[in-house]
Amino acid sequence: MQTTFTPEQLADPATRRANEILRSCVHCGFCTATCPTYQVLGDELDSPRGRIYLMKDMLENSRVPDAKTVKHIDRCLSCLSCMTTCPSGVHYMHLVDHAREYIERNYRRPWHERALRWMLVRILPYPGRFRLALRGAQLARPFRRLVPDPRLRAMLDMAPKSIPPVSRNDAPQAFAAQGPRRKRVALLIGCAQRALNTDINDATIRLLRRHGCEVVIPKGIGCCGALAHHMGRADESHAMAAANIRALMAEIGGEGLDAVVINTSGCGTTVKDYGHMFTDSPMAEDAARVASLARDVTEIMADLGLQDAVHAEPLRVAYHAACSLQHGQQVRAAPKDLLKAAGFTVVEPRNSHLCCGSAGTYNLLQPEISAELRDRKVATLQATEPQVISAGNIGCMMQIGSGTDVPVVHTVELLDWATGGPRPRALSQEGRQDAVPILT
Repeated sequence: MQTTFTPEQLADPATRRANEILRSCVHCGFCTATCPTYQVLGDELDSPRGRIYLMKDMLENSRVPDAKTVKHIDRCLSCLSCMTTCPSGVHYMHLVDHAREYIERNYRRPWHERALRWMLVRILPYPGRFRLALRGAQLARPFRRLVPDPRLRAMLDMAPKSIPPVSRNDAPQAFAAQGPRRKRVALLIGCAQRALNTDINDATIRLLRRHGCEVVIPKGIGCCGALAHHMGRADESHAMAAANIRALMAEIGGEGLDAVVINTSGCGTTVKDYGHMFTDSPMAEDAARVASLARDVTEIMADLGLQDAVHAEPLRVAYHAACSLQHGQQVRAAPKDLLKAAGFTVVEPRNSHLCCGSAGTYNLLQPEISAELRDRKVATLQATEPQVISAGNIGCMMQIGSGTDVPVVHTVELLDWATGGPRPRALSQEGRQDAVPILT
């Protein structure tokens, strides 16, 4: 694609990167075949190729974004299926992230949209605030029909029936390896996940310790910044990312780290991109170091090798490949191979490359499109006749779980159970299992 950015525009690193990406696009349209929003809406402007034209025009002309352009960029899930499909290697993620930041700086949304986005970025990344919001949503749910805005109704629907108690295992501390220490790793504990499902971190800690890892929860660790980043709010996202980088570098400079383990794939995609986010900044070297250590929990477990499975229930597991894992991080085989090694029968749904519609805050900001994608995904998953659905991202778990009665659990919970941990809570009616004891 030919571009006409001026030398002055190209002096900006983000614009220079956008120019590189735009020039790599050859208009082939392969991306339209795997774009979820194009599949649902059938509008060229709701495909990656169409959005690339809109972004090029906006950025190249330094144009104030119009409502039409913003609408179609907002409808993008950032599922990154287009990047997996693209034969030319167009790095759509960096382009759309830059466009969203540009829109956030130069477009004035209606007041109610500004208020909604402000609320999301001030609540979801903070577990304490999010817990309070979830309790408020539980109280307000009986009045759902009186709420006119479908986005607000989607927020009420998000609240689970019960909110788990705070897990003390998420506090800064170190958990010793069981047996000889093979690795020293830091666990990114997440933000929304700590309010919605504390079992995931608990299972991760147990699994890693059982396989010879000392697990550290660094002081000062928190939200990775993904939520604000994908809303174009660069100041907030970079502040959150910078706090994590400082916390992790303190551990690297202390006793050292072999990896930064992440069990929420959306966070993993962002942390692995910290080097790009902090290009030409004083934190560039540290950001790149942290990014180089970031690993999904299944990547670490594939490296460690799963010990002999002990569970006695060879369940039929439908594996849902989260977009941020299969497209954002290009991690595809490890989760399935581990589940098979643990003794489970693993099945995959048709069109497994398509998004479930969760996509961070997408299910809250674009509820109609999100619901259609959820229903399509649930239908293909249920067609495999599974006893349980496995996923590696809390957002996908909540989204799919809202549309099916089949239990939905994190992959790490199944691996923990298979190697001696407790039965996942979603598979039993026994309530919350005992957590990993606090080490003193």
